[in-house]
Amino acid sequence: MYFAKSLTVVAACLILYQVLSRISAWLRNKSTNKQIYDLKDEIVLVTGGSGGIGKQIVEDLHKREARVIILDVKKPTFELPPGITFHEVDLRSSESILQVATQIRESQGDPAVIVNNAGVCHIAPLLEKSEQDIRDTFEVNTISHFLIAKTFLPYMIQKNHGHIITVASVASFVTVGGMVDYCCTKASAVAFHEGIRQELKAWYKAANVKTSIIHPLWVDTPMIKSLTDHQTHFRQPVMSPQAVSDAVIEQIVLRRGDQVILPRTMGIAGYLRAFPHWLQEIIRSFHSEIVWKIGEVAPIKN
Repeated sequence: MYFAKSLTVVAACLILYQVLSRISAWLRNKSTNKQIYDLKDEIVLVTGGSGGIGKQIVEDLHKREARVIILDVKKPTFELPPGITFHEVDLRSSESILQVATQIRESQGDPAVIVNNAGVCHIAPLLEKSEQDIRDTFEVNTISHFLIAKTFLPYMIQKNHGHIITVASVASFVTVGGMVDYCCTKASAVAFHEGIRQELKAWYKAANVKTSIIHPLWVDTPMIKSLTDHQTHFRQPVMSPQAVSDAVIEQIVLRRGDQVILPRTMGIAGYLRAFPHWLQEIIRSFHSEIVWKIGEVAPIKN
């Protein structure tokens, strides 16, 4: 009886997902500003833009003639053309961020778009992780979003114009063993995105400042290379950074404030916690065992 009821709940969730997806698509098309946002000479700040997903976002913004600012602790892995500037910054430090913000304002002005993309992931079970690795994960993946917002959001509120984009993960919904701290930070990214949106509307009366959040599944970047190199055990679809960048750029140029799960077929992940507990456990265990098996075959390098 319980099993039958559980399957009914899952089927209902799938039907609801399809219905709501169609309604959401209709509302987006109806509400979206049909005029494409011209990014020419607009200042866009990208954290973690020196490599991986961030690098692709930076390159695609540059193609649209935006003035792009990279904030990263690492130097870019590519030659910077005119229109892209790099500032070395420790995103864990408010002092470091404020110093760089002063330089940016003096040389270029305030950014109108912020892409919170920087992220770290130390793959190991909790008891094998150092306290410093755990703190670094939370400070880069979560706390830096707050520090960046406190630094640059007042200008957007004053102008009632701007966009904050958070690059999160499907890990916001699916907690995987060996990545517990990372998954915690990506779940908190959802709360950050939702909460900032409410404060912009209710507290600051700046509804034209958009907020978006992107949840990619596995992406071909150095951060998870230690997993994707073992395809015998990994056996998961891996997206290109381009797919994530396309979603970010779409949010910016169409002036959308949205939640995007990638690939789009994974949208049902947002409903995971409505599933029966046993089914949630099957999904979490499937992904956790992949990470565990790879760790057993070869040490995972972080």
